Amino acid sequence: MVIAIVCVAGALGSYEMYVHARSTAEKQSAAIASSLASAPSTLEALLSDDPTARLQSVTEGVRAVTGAAFITIMSPDGTRFTHTDPAQIGGDYLGSRDEALAGGTYTEVYTGTLGPSIRTIAPVVDDRGDVVGLVAAGFTLDSLTASWQRQLPIVGGIAVTALAFSFTGLWLLRRRLLRQTGGLAPDELRVMYEHHDAVLHAVSEGLVVVERGRPVLVNDEARRLLGLTESGRDEDLPAFITDGVEPIIDETHVAAGGRILLVNRAPVPDRAQSAVITIRDRTELQSATGSLAAMTQFAEHLRSQAHEWGNRMHTIASLVEMGQTEEAVRLATGDFAVRDDDIARVSALIRDPGVAALLLGKLARARDRSIAMTVTDDSRLDASVSALLTPAELHTVVGNLVDNALDAADPDDPWVEITVIGDANELRVTVADSGPGMDSEQFELARRRGYSTKSGGDELGRGLGLHLIDRIVDRRGGTTTAEQTYGSVLSVHLIRPGVTADHAIPADTA
Repeated sequence: MVIAIVCVAGALGSYEMYVHARSTAEKQSAAIASSLASAPSTLEALLSDDPTARLQSVTEGVRAVTGAAFITIMSPDGTRFTHTDPAQIGGDYLGSRDEALAGGTYTEVYTGTLGPSIRTIAPVVDDRGDVVGLVAAGFTLDSLTASWQRQLPIVGGIAVTALAFSFTGLWLLRRRLLRQTGGLAPDELRVMYEHHDAVLHAVSEGLVVVERGRPVLVNDEARRLLGLTESGRDEDLPAFITDGVEPIIDETHVAAGGRILLVNRAPVPDRAQSAVITIRDRTELQSATGSLAAMTQFAEHLRSQAHEWGNRMHTIASLVEMGQTEEAVRLATGDFAVRDDDIARVSALIRDPGVAALLLGKLARARDRSIAMTVTDDSRLDASVSALLTPAELHTVVGNLVDNALDAADPDDPWVEITVIGDANELRVTVADSGPGMDSEQFELARRRGYSTKSGGDELGRGLGLHLIDRIVDRRGGTTTAEQTYGSVLSVHLIRPGVTADHAIPADTA
């Protein structure tokens, strides 16, 4: 394409030079003919007895200076008085004379004694306005072609220089493109793009590419995990996408709906404000880990129960053999009566079936660990509390508060006390235990991801409970407080926007 452009430009330039040379020849021939025709010496010579003697040397001198091919001065009937070839003097002029005889000056292309030429004929007029002679000056087309051909090397040199610069620029451009594309051709880039695009949408891990502080690629899994739509706005994006490009390694974030996300962020070298972010869903992992822990505890519980029930069965059998049947019946049914009482009591206080089942499970777990756990009589939870928190959020808040209290209870005097009060307008959850509690500094640390008083922290799945609670409560506009009164007390308080203090649950109720 570059060669074609340069060749066409060179051809047009050459043609323009030829047209310019021809136009110049027309102007020069007209100037020479008009100047000689209007000169007083030309009129005097034509009126003299021997015009040739007086005009031949003058016309040859002018022709030598101007480079004209011929200058012919003639009588009105066309008889030549001057000519470049003296042998042609006295002969008839070859060309048109009618317009000049009528007093006009005109230019034409005509083939004369010297070949095809561009000539201009001008009349010589006396004082009375009569045409007494004619002046013709011209340039042969051969001379114009020769002059034009002498300039072609200049055009060729310009074209070659343009080609050299063009190919140098093309080479530099190709070198830069190859460096930027890693030496891949366009077809290879297309195939790579198609494959990479398919991979990015197929992987089960969320991927976000940030360029200049804005996401330029969000794959399908990332949209699902973050709850984004195609028309998502920047304010809908989580902070780990918009707050910078510093490295992040396995940082936990809570997405909408209580989903737990494990985030990694790596900056792109040599590109400002650019990073690649990967997102994994830890909700299933946490659920599986919790299920595994529950099953392990359940297995241990069954082992201990089997051992305990073996001893009890021996005791009951002995009591029956001794005739103490009432004592045997009391020993066999005593635990069931206690559990039935727990179910009836918790179900009466907690109207939300999910939370009631959760607390009954925690009571069983506390009993297995020999911890005195109590749901206070002040508790009253209406099912309408779902207007404040989703079931998943409510279970996360209550379950993590109780788990933390069970873990923190004093081994020498283990007890946990739970109060849950809530309806559609307000929720207050207070969990107390016999543990050492936390001061304000420890409480602030505990609200961060991965902080735990136990070894391992987030690497072993610890240090998430209070962090998850804090994220949910903060998103819902509530508060989380810690204090030490009759024990270590953690409280969560949520109130529906627009509810006045008159309708709020008194703080001392809990």
